[in-house]
Order: sequence, then structure tokens, then C-alpha cells
Amino acid sequence: MKGIILHGGHGTRLRPLTHTGPKQLLKIANKPMSQYALEDLRNAGITDIAIIIGDVYPEKVKEYYGDGKEFGVNITYVFQDTPQGIAHAISLCKDFVGNEKFCVYLGDNVLRTGLSSFVTKFDSSSKDAIILLAEVDNPSQFGVAEIKDKKIIKITEKPKNPPSNLAVIGVYFLTPKIFDIIQQLKPSGRGEYEITEALQLLMDNNLELDYDYVSGWWKDTGTPNDILHANKLILEGLVNKQNFDGIHIGKNCKVSSDSKILGPVIIGDNCIIQSFAIIGPYASIGKNSHLERCIVKDSIIMDNCVVDGPIKIINSIISDETMITQNDSENSIFLLGERSKITL
Repeated sequence: MKGIILHGGHGTRLRPLTHTGPKQLLKIANKPMSQYALEDLRNAGITDIAIIIGDVYPEKVKEYYGDGKEFGVNITYVFQDTPQGIAHAISLCKDFVGNEKFCVYLGDNVLRTGLSSFVTKFDSSSKDAIILLAEVDNPSQFGVAEIKDKKIIKITEKPKNPPSNLAVIGVYFLTPKIFDIIQQLKPSGRGEYEITEALQLLMDNNLELDYDYVSGWWKDTGTPNDILHANKLILEGLVNKQNFDGIHIGKNCKVSSDSKILGPVIIGDNCIIQSFAIIGPYASIGKNSHLERCIVKDSIIMDNCVVDGPIKIINSIISDETMITQNDSENSIFLLGERSKITL
């Protein structure tokens, strides 16, 4: 089985974080969100992976993942010149897929449980496709599945009056039959070739579509609040999975005796935490960062950042190479793109 990771899109809801790179490279718990997708595929035994890149700094994606060997996979890059929808992106991978079954994973989705059980199920199945569903509070924001007698009877993209609360999440198990289906699609009202319409058309052509449910949490990290929530969930999961005290500090870090680290927290390599700084809970600090006198909680601070001052940073996302200095104490919420400089 082969894998496809979608790594395109403009990430407009995440600006200014996405002005200098694709949203899927934004880090959650010190790891790009698309790396969770890649590792899920790899851990399920899928090592031949295509990454679909768009026109938002595709060179950064190639620079980070390379040929995939560092991550234990083989990567092929497929270019989608303009965002034309998930189904269109899949259609570009026809030659890559060949005659094999394959798994499509949106690079801005994060799953708690991984893919192994679903891959095993589809690998031994005669179904033409399997989709994963999750219960959500806001189904009108997703593709929604309507089920009757344990069968999907209809899939609707972002319905105004959802027939259920079952969202079609960003993981799809498909066979090469989907390529003929996609050729029959027309652009939707928003000018995209919708995967939900392709799945509906697959059923209309008397092909078999099955489904399964995602256990635990699933996050579509399309907004800053989604990213912060995913960061919290992943940090909580690290505590349970790795059985440590909730504090993970990287190599060559210096934490002064007058500072406090309150887990769950992850701190990258070569960081300096000093001068009565308080970090956590639910904070991710990237490598080579320097934090003094500040309080950071429920936030993500990425690589090579400096925060110096009696400032309390909460519910914030701060991108690489940002500097924040302040003389007076105040609670602050930031959403800052790369190389920002703020003096308060």
C-alpha cells in the first residue's frame, strides 16, 4: 500500500503564521504537523509516500523532508500548481499509485490512535474505499456522512442542515478505481474538485464504500485555536505514553534554579530558561530559544526565539526567530509570524 500526504493550500485562517511557509510545517509539540501524518503512515507499514506540494514555499517542504530516508520512508514530490481541491490533488498521483491500494492523509490532521488497525482492515478488504468518521460538535464545517442500516447512503460537503454529526476526517483509503471517478467530477461552487463528491459518485457507480470510527481525539488544525488544542492533547498523550513526569527537556539546555518548569511541557535542544521564568503547563518551546523573566503557558514558541521581560504569554503561537522584550508586567496573547520583533 502507498501513502499520499496533502501539503498544499494557502492556510489563510492561520495568517500571519503562514506568510513564510506552508501551514503543515507549523510545529505542534516541537514537530511539524505533517510529520505526525508521515509517522502514522510509516508506523502502519506504508513507506512509499508521495507528498503533494503547492505554491506556498514548496522548497521548505523538500528541505525538511528530503528524500525521506531520515524518517524511514521513500518520498516522491508531486506539484499542484494551484489549490483545486483534494480530489484534484489525488488525481495527480495516478502514476505514483499504479495498481496499488493507497491511503490519503491530509497534512494538517492529527490522530491520536494512528493508522495501523485501519491499514490492516483495508489491506484485507474487498471494499473500493474506506473512510474514517468522527463525531464533532460543528458538523456543518465538514463533509458529513449519513448512515442508515450500517451503510453510508450520502455524503455532503459542509451542509447547512447536517443529517448527522459524523464528520469525514482527512484520512481516506482508496483503490485506483477512484481515478476514473474523479475524471467525472465538475468543480464545486468554490471552484474545487471535492473529495466528498467523488466518494458520493463512487457509491452512485455501485462501488463499495465502507467506514470506520476514529477512537480518541482527532484534530483538523485549521485555526490557531485548533493548533493550541492539538498541542495540549499531544503533550497530555506524551505523559501517558512515555510515562514521564510531563517535563521533556532537550539536550544542552540550561534552566536556572530560580526558574520553574510545570508539566506537561516540551523544551527543545539548546534552550536557556532563566531569571525567574515560569514555563508551563501546556507549553512547547522550540530549540535554541532564550526565555527570561517571563511566564509562558498554553502556548507554542517555535525555534530560535527570545522572550525577555516580566510578561505572561498565554494562548499564543510565536513563530521562528521572534524577539519579544518588555519592561512592565502584563498578560499578552500573540499570533506572530517568523522573525517578528516586538518591544512593549
